[in-house]
Amino acid sequence: MPREREITQSVDLCLPNGRLNPAAVGWSRRPLHRTNVRGWGRKKRWEYWAVQSPEMVLALTVSDLDYAGLYAVWFLTPGGAEVAASGLAPVPRLELSDRAGTQSAHVRTKGLDIRIDPTATGVHLVARTPQLQADVQVTRPPHHESMAVVVPWSDTRFQYTVKENTLPATGTVAAAGSTYEFGDDSWATWDFGRGKWPYRITWNWGSASGRVADQVIGLQVGGAWTDGTGSTENALMIDGVTHKMSSELRWSYDRSDWRAPWRIVSADGTVNLTFTPTYVREDRTALVVLANNTHQCFGTWSGTVAVDGAEPVHLTELRGWAEEVRNRW
Repeated sequence: MPREREITQSVDLCLPNGRLNPAAVGWSRRPLHRTNVRGWGRKKRWEYWAVQSPEMVLALTVSDLDYAGLYAVWFLTPGGAEVAASGLAPVPRLELSDRAGTQSAHVRTKGLDIRIDPTATGVHLVARTPQLQADVQVTRPPHHESMAVVVPWSDTRFQYTVKENTLPATGTVAAAGSTYEFGDDSWATWDFGRGKWPYRITWNWGSASGRVADQVIGLQVGGAWTDGTGSTENALMIDGVTHKMSSELRWSYDRSDWRAPWRIVSADGTVNLTFTPTYVREDRTALVVLANNTHQCFGTWSGTVAVDGAEPVHLTELRGWAEEVRNRW
């Protein structure tokens, strides 16, 4: 089975000339990279947070794509209605930290205000639009681990991502004439990204959080964009401890029917999962330079995952999402 190098000390993502630092390639259990990405045109930086309960989902996006900024708030009500607002604007460079989780991210455009503020105990998420007001506190338990990895396409095209799920969340969203509350069994997921990307790319991403028997389980899987790089973003989190999975996964799903079950498996049999969608979010952008086609499906994960040579962990209807994103950016 392939195995990626675990990084345990701070390291710069890039060399002084802006190329990928070979010493940065690997994964870590907490953010250790300084993302000193240089140059213009291919650089992508973002912060994404999703908060999910059994009945609803809130997602916040703050991103700088070099030649444009994309900001978005999306909320799925318990009744299945979408409340959304987004902004796309030329960017004077956004103040986004080179180190994950160390600095606030704040954007304000006409009709849209988003704040992502680290706190002593986690992260405070605030979003305001004419149709929505959200205020959510995310708690990071002591010693809680994430999955951070560098994906190297080449020494000039690479991505550093931090994924962290199973973060308890509480708070409220006022929208559609009602106030909704995140409480018990509400979980937040973080996606921090910094890198220099190819112009065209497709990725799959899947995530889930919840309780299985007496354990808190987080599933983090990806595909397509990492294939052939020697790196993966695959991991199983058990009670806040990250168990890295280095095998590439095979994703099978029907692009003509996004609600049909998805299959995600590994060649070595350690991952055997089915994702069953219950709601499909579609998002498309088509501009002169930028294009995006997103299908993000919310639903449940079931199956088995074996890590570290131990007996498989059995997942039964663990709540989360799976997505396909096609970008021209």
